[in-house]
Amino acid sequence: MSDVVNDVSGQRRIEVCEELSSGQLEEVRGLIAEAAAVDGQPAVSEQGRLQLKGRREGVRHVLLRDADGGLAGYGQLEENDPVEAPAGEFVVHPDRRGYGHGRALGAALLHESGKRLRVWAHGGHPAARHLAQVLGMSLFRELRQMRRPLADLDLAEPVLPEGVTVRTFRPGEDDAAWLAVNAEAFAHHPEQGSLTQRDLDDRKAEGWFDPEGFFLAEKGGELVGFHWTKVHAAQGLGEVYVLGVRPGAQGGGLGKSLTAIGLRHLAARGLPTAMLYVDADNAAAVAVYERLGFLTHETDLMYRTES
Repeated sequence: MSDVVNDVSGQRRIEVCEELSSGQLEEVRGLIAEAAAVDGQPAVSEQGRLQLKGRREGVRHVLLRDADGGLAGYGQLEENDPVEAPAGEFVVHPDRRGYGHGRALGAALLHESGKRLRVWAHGGHPAARHLAQVLGMSLFRELRQMRRPLADLDLAEPVLPEGVTVRTFRPGEDDAAWLAVNAEAFAHHPEQGSLTQRDLDDRKAEGWFDPEGFFLAEKGGELVGFHWTKVHAAQGLGEVYVLGVRPGAQGGGLGKSLTAIGLRHLAARGLPTAMLYVDADNAAAVAVYERLGFLTHETDLMYRTES
């Protein structure tokens, strides 16, 4: 099912659909990649890119075509948070910028969300900040990307809490247990805590997935924490992808030990740099990472409507 809205200027055509055709999927992926090559990073998050293929509950796609019919912009709206406003991301092709397409995409997302919208500006580029202000949105959240070199990594051998052992993830066998602990550890963080089996399967199907870099901490036969690392081979980056500790196991140094285990693994892979994402207002986590030698590299900004 799709809806078509013709812009009154005659310069563009906007289509909203719940599922992309194979041709549209190829176009959108190409646009995101070309924009990322110019901007330095994708304007659509990993989760958003995974949601391009197939029908996803609560996800809609917005395609903007210019007067010649070429794909000039893409937007995605996700409405799965039971409390917060729908979240959106959008990007305009580098060769089609400066024609008002970004504002038109933003207006389309506002319309589709009922004027309750949160939008990410990855990298916090000035143009994105300006557009958010034009659309009547205000700064809501800051997500820091922090980095540290791995070449001089000098971390002591991790000391695990009494009774805790660490092993690597077994695909298929550990899925349900990991999803349960992830939901507990990130109950305050709907984007991460609401991951489903399909979301996990999507990531396991990606070329970067490596169970040898996915560490699980157990105590008494039960999963109590984890550190899932990710390798960005083309960029020479190792990522602290997801780090979580079950609420009842927090406070004993398990998180710090799991962080060290993951960083030592990434360093052993010969990667020169480690990265991670953390909310700027999570002062405790930022302080921990700074003590581990991480410094802020760039910041992603989220804007939202006031209503």
